[in-house]
Amino acid sequence: METINFENVFEGKLAKNEMVEPKDWMPENYRKHLIRQISQHAHSEIVGMLPEGNWITRAPSLRSKIVLLAKVQDEGGHGLYLYTAAETLGISRDELLDNLHTGKAKYSSIFNYPTLTWADIGAVGWLVDGAAIMNQVMLQRASYGPYARAMVRICKEESFHQRQGFEVMTRLAFGTTEQKEMAQDALNRWWYPTMMMFGPPDAESPNSENAMKWRIKRETNDQLRQKFVNQTVPQVEYLGLTVPDAQLKWNEEKKGYDFSEPNWAEFKQIISGNGPCNKERLAARNKAHHDGEWVRAAAMAHAKKKNEVYEAA
Repeated sequence: METINFENVFEGKLAKNEMVEPKDWMPENYRKHLIRQISQHAHSEIVGMLPEGNWITRAPSLRSKIVLLAKVQDEGGHGLYLYTAAETLGISRDELLDNLHTGKAKYSSIFNYPTLTWADIGAVGWLVDGAAIMNQVMLQRASYGPYARAMVRICKEESFHQRQGFEVMTRLAFGTTEQKEMAQDALNRWWYPTMMMFGPPDAESPNSENAMKWRIKRETNDQLRQKFVNQTVPQVEYLGLTVPDAQLKWNEEKKGYDFSEPNWAEFKQIISGNGPCNKERLAARNKAHHDGEWVRAAAMAHAKKKNEVYEAA
């Protein structure tokens, strides 16, 4: 009987752009990479509810309140899709959440910045969700099936989130002088943190090489950052605002913009737990988890009771 070389089967799937599924053989490092990336993505969706949820009661109109509520609800759903995808790799939900609550697992650095004004909600939707979409569209073709399929719905909903943010910024940019100044201030504060969302430069990224090799990602951090700038600058110009980068200029040769790099020392500080809101975010998540313990216990008791009734029948 011929011995199956599982490594070759795995590599063959990648070469043919076929999906790897939970019951398929996979290298341990591939599995660990996916757990790290998917769980970090899930944590980012959940923690990302906090800076926006903070503005639900202060939204300037009933319509904007309803739209923001829908958006925050979507983010919670995205986290659940992604936790479920991570669980197919053999890690429990409890372990995933414990890693977040103890600070062992990372989430996107962007959510450790405060939302100071209503314009920040617009900037988050426009810039942050715009960057997220740029990251996530390619993940619909990720080599791991459950992750790729989760991204299909997430990308559709993120598109709504970006439109919501751009609408807020449009109303402010074409409003009063004070409103336009508020929009510019938000753009000034969120531009570089958004640029950091794509991760460190390719030469300094510890995970990009494997992500590309295993076809989890299809584009590098630097490629995505360049695409984001090329796409977003015309939107800034339409709004009559100014990108806060004195070095920004069109490069005809590369058909894209030259731009200043973010402050990578600041990025490292934030992912190390020393950003403006790191401690506040983790404290809020731990409190919510603790306060929800009775709900989880009740749900488990109900499920157990139903199972007992089913078995007795």
